[in-house]
Amino acid sequence: MAVKNVVQAVHDTLHEAMELDERVLVLGEDVGARGGVFRATMGFLEDFGPERVIDTPLDECLIAGLAIGLALDDMRPVAEIQFADFIYPAFNQIVSEAARIRYRSNGDFGVPMVIRAPYGGGVHGALYHSQSIEALFAHVPGLKVVTPSTPYDVKGMLIHAIEDPDPVLFLEHKKTYRLIKGEVPDDRFTVPFGVAEVRRGGDDLTCVAYGLMWHLCLEAAERLAGEGIEVEVIDLRSIYPLDIDTVLQSVGKTGKVMVVHEDNKFLGLGAEISAQIGEKALSELDCPVVRIAPPHVPAMPYSPTLEHWYLPDADRLEQEMRKLASY
Repeated sequence: MAVKNVVQAVHDTLHEAMELDERVLVLGEDVGARGGVFRATMGFLEDFGPERVIDTPLDECLIAGLAIGLALDDMRPVAEIQFADFIYPAFNQIVSEAARIRYRSNGDFGVPMVIRAPYGGGVHGALYHSQSIEALFAHVPGLKVVTPSTPYDVKGMLIHAIEDPDPVLFLEHKKTYRLIKGEVPDDRFTVPFGVAEVRRGGDDLTCVAYGLMWHLCLEAAERLAGEGIEVEVIDLRSIYPLDIDTVLQSVGKTGKVMVVHEDNKFLGLGAEISAQIGEKALSELDCPVVRIAPPHVPAMPYSPTLEHWYLPDADRLEQEMRKLASY
């Protein structure tokens, strides 16, 4: 057992996977000599050589396409998109090819590839280094989208992703990289997709979040506990497959729901969760589902003051939870 931060868990898990299975390789911009912009692959080039640590051109379409080809050739590629914001040139390869090959081949071919992508804001990254992309890709059948945000979950879910026979978009909130620390077992283990984690129990209202946001929700919930308001905080961990059953079970207990995410509010994950609650548990609700998300504007501002205004924080979440609890 060792205490690690999120990016250390990524590094160590990938390194171990490459030691155990020579089919596992990494590819992406600057993953080799530089060790990645966040140093997630630091030292890999020296340990595994250029045939398994591939520095690619600045071409996300190429990165995704090459990973698809390698996966079809019985390799286990882990492709890095340097920032999630840069993934759009690869959209067609991921959506039209990787996600659909099993269907179009009648199950004869799978694409066991992982695409790692740092996402999210709060690091003054502005327009091209702060975006959240999960809703765009979770809409696509054939593609799994996961958002682990603790070192433990990173290890277990990354191992599971590498072993998965189909493509996985593995989103890592960049602000958690060195902010969030925790114990990680030395033994090899997996965390299955589609299983949410109840991070805090409570009877007064349900708060559903993922990524950095559930950490902030937990902070707000702990503050409100001093006022006698008990908030149940659910970390989805997996966007698709989605563990709606854990959410519905909590809704049946609390009757009040808040969904929090960093992606745009319009057609974000909160819309899907709200719709499913309305379809399956409407009679359990004491009031409408509340969605907390950034405003529907083209990009996260660069200015620290405006970025703070744009992003939900623990103070705002505390206020919104208190208001919801009062209904």
